[in-house]
Parts: sequence; structure tokens; C-alpha cells
Amino acid sequence: MADKLQFSLVSPERELFSGEVDQVDAPGTEGMFGVLPDHAPFMTTLKSGPVTIFNSGETTRLFVRGGFADVTPQGLTILAEEALDLAKIDASAIGVDLKNAREDLADAKTEHEIEHLQEKVRYLEALETAVAA
Repeated sequence: MADKLQFSLVSPERELFSGEVDQVDAPGTEGMFGVLPDHAPFMTTLKSGPVTIFNSGETTRLFVRGGFADVTPQGLTILAEEALDLAKIDASAIGVDLKNAREDLADAKTEHEIEHLQEKVRYLEALETAVAA
């Protein structure tokens, strides 16, 4: 059994993390999942939520909005639509954005506008929960 898992998290803007870790937990569309070294290969889609990296007794928390996770014999790669470092997020700003998005949703008229704002509210709620944890 390998001692470490090779892990990489990439967004369109940049690579947020690359290195060897003990474990990674991520938000799959079917539920949270964890990956350890020598995990069986699989691929899944991701929903908005926290990615927790465990390494040598330290924990790093990132946040992804959608994407894919690919577990191979070489390790885990997450390709995220968007990824943020939770340590750098301003919780009060999220609260304001969420309040505004809910108000906009209440005023929305078209089906397209409603769907877009519902997704924005879900994203901000998940981000707010992750920052508070």
C-alpha cells in the first residue's frame, strides 16, 4: 500500500493544489466521498461544496463549484469549474451576496432568470455553510 496519495486540484484560473497527501474528501453529486492511497479507480461529477485535504496531521479546506473528480492508480485529480481557498473567504460578504441573490430571486420574472438565480442561491448557501464549518 502506498503511503501517500498524489492529488491535484485545478480550476480554469489556476492550479490550487498539487502534492502528496494522506486523504482527500470531496462533494460528489451522489454524496461526499473520501479518497486514500491505492483507492479503486472511478470518475464522478462534483457539486458545490468543500474539499478537505488531510496531510501529516494538518487540514486544508478548499471549495469547489462543480466539476469532475478522477481517481486513477496515479492519484486523484479534481477539475473544478471554480475553486476557492476557504481560509481567504470573507463570511460577511457571502451573507450580503446571499441576501441580494434571494431578493433578486423573489423579483425574477422569466424562467431563465429564476433558474439562474436558484443556482446562484444554492452555490452561495453551500459556500456560506463551508465557511462556517
